[in-house]
Amino acid sequence: MRYDMVIFDNDGVLVDSEPISNRLLAGYLTELGHPTSYEDSLRDYMGSAMHRVHDLVLERTGQRLPADFDTTFHSRVFAAFRRELEPVDGVAATLHGLRADGIPYCVASSGSHERIRVALRKTGLYDYFGEDRIFSSEDVGRGKPAPDLFLHAANRMGATPGRCAVVEDSPLGVRAALAAGMDAYGYTAMTPADRLPGARAHFSDMAELRILLSSTHK
Repeated sequence: MRYDMVIFDNDGVLVDSEPISNRLLAGYLTELGHPTSYEDSLRDYMGSAMHRVHDLVLERTGQRLPADFDTTFHSRVFAAFRRELEPVDGVAATLHGLRADGIPYCVASSGSHERIRVALRKTGLYDYFGEDRIFSSEDVGRGKPAPDLFLHAANRMGATPGRCAVVEDSPLGVRAALAAGMDAYGYTAMTPADRLPGARAHFSDMAELRILLSSTHK
Protein backbone atom coordinates (compact mmCIF):
# COMPACT_ATOMS: atom_id res chain seq x y z
CA MET A 1 0.00 0.00 0.00
CA ARG A 2 1.34 3.41 -0.96
CA TYR A 3 -1.40 5.80 0.19
CA ASP A 4 -1.35 7.57 3.55
CA MET A 5 -5.12 7.17 3.92
CA VAL A 6 -8.12 5.63 2.16
CA ILE A 7 -11.42 7.54 2.38
CA PHE A 8 -14.60 5.54 1.77
CA ASP A 9 -17.94 6.91 0.74
CA ASN A 10 -20.71 5.22 2.72
CA ASP A 11 -23.86 4.77 0.63
CA GLY A 12 -23.27 2.27 -2.14
CA VAL A 13 -19.62 1.68 -1.18
CA LEU A 14 -19.74 0.39 2.38
CA VAL A 15 -23.46 -0.34 2.61
CA ASP A 16 -25.88 -1.34 -0.13
CA SER A 17 -28.22 1.55 0.60
CA GLU A 18 -28.62 3.31 -2.74
CA PRO A 19 -31.48 1.11 -4.05
CA ILE A 20 -33.38 1.58 -0.79
CA SER A 21 -32.90 5.31 -0.35
CA ASN A 22 -33.43 6.25 -3.99
CA ARG A 23 -36.60 4.14 -4.21
CA LEU A 24 -37.96 5.94 -1.16
CA LEU A 25 -36.83 9.37 -2.33
CA ALA A 26 -38.45 8.94 -5.73
CA GLY A 27 -41.66 7.77 -4.09
CA TYR A 28 -41.77 10.63 -1.59
CA LEU A 29 -41.08 13.33 -4.19
CA THR A 30 -43.78 11.85 -6.42
CA GLU A 31 -46.17 11.77 -3.48
CA LEU A 32 -45.54 15.49 -2.97
CA GLY A 33 -46.39 16.31 -6.59
CA HIS A 34 -42.89 16.18 -8.10
CA PRO A 35 -42.99 13.05 -10.32
CA THR A 36 -39.65 11.28 -9.97
CA SER A 37 -38.67 7.81 -11.13
CA TYR A 38 -36.09 5.61 -9.43
CA GLU A 39 -33.77 6.25 -12.40
CA ASP A 40 -34.31 10.02 -12.05
CA SER A 41 -33.33 9.84 -8.40
CA LEU A 42 -30.15 7.89 -9.12
CA ARG A 43 -29.17 10.33 -11.86
CA ASP A 44 -29.90 13.55 -9.97
CA TYR A 45 -29.34 12.78 -6.30
CA MET A 46 -27.08 9.75 -5.84
CA GLY A 47 -24.12 10.74 -3.68
CA SER A 48 -25.46 14.18 -2.82
CA ALA A 49 -26.41 15.89 0.41
CA MET A 50 -30.05 16.66 1.13
CA HIS A 51 -29.71 20.33 0.28
CA ARG A 52 -29.27 19.31 -3.38
CA VAL A 53 -32.74 17.75 -3.38
CA HIS A 54 -34.24 20.99 -2.07
CA ASP A 55 -32.20 23.11 -4.49
CA LEU A 56 -33.07 21.12 -7.61
CA VAL A 57 -36.80 20.93 -6.82
CA LEU A 58 -36.90 24.68 -6.21
CA GLU A 59 -34.90 25.38 -9.37
CA ARG A 60 -37.10 23.17 -11.54
CA THR A 61 -40.55 23.92 -10.12
CA GLY A 62 -40.28 27.17 -8.18
CA GLN A 63 -41.73 25.32 -5.19
CA ARG A 64 -40.11 24.59 -1.85
CA LEU A 65 -40.30 21.17 -0.26
CA PRO A 66 -42.12 20.98 3.10
CA ALA A 67 -40.19 22.08 6.18
CA ASP A 68 -40.39 18.55 7.58
CA PHE A 69 -39.22 16.89 4.34
CA ASP A 70 -35.83 15.77 5.68
CA THR A 71 -37.27 14.47 8.94
CA THR A 72 -40.00 12.47 7.23
CA PHE A 73 -37.68 11.11 4.54
CA HIS A 74 -35.03 10.04 7.04
CA SER A 75 -37.57 8.33 9.28
CA ARG A 76 -38.69 6.26 6.29
CA VAL A 77 -35.12 5.51 5.26
CA PHE A 78 -33.99 4.49 8.75
CA ALA A 79 -36.98 2.18 9.15
CA ALA A 80 -36.15 0.53 5.83
CA PHE A 81 -32.46 0.31 6.71
CA ARG A 82 -33.25 -1.52 9.94
CA ARG A 83 -35.34 -4.04 7.97
CA GLU A 84 -33.35 -4.46 4.77
CA LEU A 85 -29.86 -2.97 4.74
CA GLU A 86 -26.84 -5.18 4.03
CA PRO A 87 -23.12 -4.42 3.69
CA VAL A 88 -21.61 -4.26 0.22
CA ASP A 89 -20.25 -7.69 -0.68
CA GLY A 90 -16.60 -8.04 0.26
CA VAL A 91 -16.23 -4.71 2.03
CA ALA A 92 -15.67 -6.20 5.50
CA ALA A 93 -12.77 -8.26 4.18
CA THR A 94 -11.35 -5.15 2.49
CA LEU A 95 -11.52 -3.12 5.71
CA HIS A 96 -10.00 -6.00 7.67
CA GLY A 97 -7.15 -6.15 5.18
CA LEU A 98 -6.44 -2.43 5.35
CA ARG A 99 -6.42 -2.59 9.13
CA ALA A 100 -4.05 -5.56 9.08
CA ASP A 101 -1.77 -3.66 6.70
CA GLY A 102 -1.77 -0.64 9.02
CA ILE A 103 -3.29 1.66 6.39
CA PRO A 104 -5.46 4.41 7.93
CA TYR A 105 -8.96 4.72 6.54
CA CYS A 106 -12.19 6.58 7.32
CA VAL A 107 -15.67 7.20 5.96
CA ALA A 108 -16.74 10.57 4.54
CA SER A 109 -20.36 10.68 3.43
CA SER A 110 -22.90 13.20 2.19
CA GLY A 111 -25.35 11.57 4.59
CA SER A 112 -26.04 12.84 8.08
CA HIS A 113 -24.10 11.53 11.08
CA GLU A 114 -27.22 9.69 12.20
CA ARG A 115 -27.72 8.05 8.80
CA ILE A 116 -24.10 6.88 8.68
CA ARG A 117 -24.25 5.36 12.15
CA VAL A 118 -27.61 3.66 11.60
CA ALA A 119 -26.22 2.09 8.42
CA LEU A 120 -22.87 1.00 9.87
CA ARG A 121 -24.42 -0.47 12.99
CA LYS A 122 -27.09 -2.39 11.08
CA THR A 123 -24.49 -3.91 8.75
CA GLY A 124 -21.93 -4.75 11.42
CA LEU A 125 -19.32 -2.34 10.05
CA TYR A 126 -19.36 0.24 12.82
CA ASP A 127 -16.52 -1.38 14.79
CA TYR A 128 -14.21 -0.93 11.82
CA PHE A 129 -14.58 2.84 12.24
CA GLY A 130 -15.70 4.02 15.67
CA GLU A 131 -16.48 7.66 16.37
CA ASP A 132 -13.14 9.17 15.36
CA ARG A 133 -13.24 8.07 11.71
CA ILE A 134 -16.76 9.06 10.66
CA PHE A 135 -17.20 12.34 8.74
CA SER A 136 -20.38 13.84 7.30
CA SER A 137 -21.23 16.76 5.05
CA GLU A 138 -22.92 18.14 8.19
CA ASP A 139 -19.38 18.87 9.43
CA VAL A 140 -18.58 21.29 6.61
CA GLY A 141 -21.84 22.75 5.28
CA ARG A 142 -21.18 22.07 1.59
CA GLY A 143 -21.67 18.58 0.25
CA LYS A 144 -20.14 16.89 -2.78
CA PRO A 145 -19.11 17.86 -5.45
CA ALA A 146 -17.39 20.49 -3.30
CA PRO A 147 -14.09 19.15 -1.93
CA ASP A 148 -14.74 20.42 1.61
CA LEU A 149 -15.75 17.09 3.16
CA PHE A 150 -12.75 15.15 1.89
CA LEU A 151 -10.35 17.94 2.85
CA HIS A 152 -11.91 18.05 6.32
CA ALA A 153 -11.50 14.28 6.73
CA ALA A 154 -7.85 14.43 5.63
CA ASN A 155 -7.14 17.30 8.00
CA ARG A 156 -8.75 15.53 10.95
CA MET A 157 -6.87 12.33 10.16
CA GLY A 158 -3.55 14.14 9.72
CA ALA A 159 -3.17 13.07 6.08
CA THR A 160 -1.90 15.05 3.10
CA PRO A 161 -4.70 15.36 0.50
CA GLY A 162 -2.42 14.43 -2.38
CA ARG A 163 -1.60 11.15 -0.66
CA CYS A 164 -5.21 10.10 -0.13
CA ALA A 165 -7.32 7.66 -2.13
CA VAL A 166 -11.10 8.08 -2.25
CA VAL A 167 -13.44 5.17 -3.00
CA GLU A 168 -16.62 6.47 -4.61
CA ASP A 169 -19.56 5.24 -6.66
CA SER A 170 -21.18 8.53 -7.68
CA PRO A 171 -20.20 11.19 -10.23
CA LEU A 172 -20.53 13.90 -7.56
CA GLY A 173 -18.20 12.00 -5.23
CA VAL A 174 -15.52 11.49 -7.88
CA ARG A 175 -15.69 15.18 -8.76
CA ALA A 176 -15.27 16.08 -5.08
CA ALA A 177 -12.24 13.80 -4.72
CA LEU A 178 -10.55 15.29 -7.79
CA ALA A 179 -11.31 18.82 -6.59
CA ALA A 180 -9.61 17.92 -3.30
CA GLY A 181 -6.48 16.80 -5.17
CA MET A 182 -7.02 13.15 -4.28
CA ASP A 183 -7.03 9.99 -6.39
CA ALA A 184 -10.51 8.58 -6.97
CA TYR A 185 -11.33 4.91 -7.42
CA GLY A 186 -14.71 4.35 -9.04
CA TYR A 187 -16.85 1.48 -7.78
CA THR A 188 -19.05 0.42 -10.67
CA ALA A 189 -21.50 -2.02 -9.09
CA MET A 190 -24.34 0.46 -9.74
CA THR A 191 -22.73 3.25 -11.75
CA PRO A 192 -21.19 2.63 -15.19
CA ALA A 193 -17.53 3.56 -15.50
CA ASP A 194 -18.29 6.17 -18.15
CA ARG A 195 -20.29 8.11 -15.55
CA LEU A 196 -17.23 8.26 -13.27
CA PRO A 197 -14.73 10.10 -15.46
CA GLY A 198 -11.45 11.10 -13.90
CA ALA A 199 -11.20 8.08 -11.62
CA ARG A 200 -7.72 6.59 -11.51
CA ALA A 201 -9.26 3.13 -11.88
CA HIS A 202 -12.67 1.48 -11.94
CA PHE A 203 -13.65 -1.78 -10.28
CA SER A 204 -16.84 -3.77 -9.76
CA ASP A 205 -15.70 -6.21 -7.05
CA MET A 206 -14.44 -5.07 -3.64
CA ALA A 207 -11.82 -7.82 -3.75
CA GLU A 208 -10.11 -5.83 -6.50
CA LEU A 209 -9.67 -2.68 -4.42
CA ARG A 210 -6.66 -3.67 -2.30
CA ILE A 211 -4.88 -4.86 -5.44
CA LEU A 212 -5.53 -1.54 -7.15
CA LEU A 213 -4.39 0.46 -4.13
CA SER A 214 -1.23 -1.58 -3.64
CA SER A 215 -0.25 -1.22 -7.31
CA THR A 216 -0.36 2.58 -7.12
CA HIS A 217 2.90 4.37 -6.43
CA LYS A 218 2.51 7.61 -4.53
